[in-house]
Amino acid sequence: QVQLVESGGGLVRAGGSLRLSCAASGIIFNIATMGWYRQAPGNERELVAIISPSGITNYADSVKGRFTISRDNAKKLVFLQMNSLKPEDTAVYYCNANGQRAPLQPKNFYWGQGTQVTVSS
Repeated sequence: QVQLVESGGGLVRAGGSLRLSCAASGIIFNIATMGWYRQAPGNERELVAIISPSGITNYADSVKGRFTISRDNAKKLVFLQMNSLKPEDTAVYYCNANGQRAPLQPKNFYWGQGTQVTVSS
């Protein structure tokens, strides 16, 4: 069973910082593409950042230069460092894994339960 457990969300003032963490289990982590998505009320879930198994990153234009995604393959963790936060960053943030549960099994998408990030003006 694949589990993705997020932590680190909370309430912060505009201009502040938060660091989200996601602990993965049940997946071959070092070959999985990991990502962070977010969903604000009334909006569709959108990609925030992804990181490949080799560490190549990609970001949504709205967070470039402010957010940094990273991973620790040995500890099966992925992080999202969020700086210069804005009220429009307020959303539920979800950890995502695109990978395999075991060798020879097909890739699937897996989601965490989400963590709330609220940025006050």
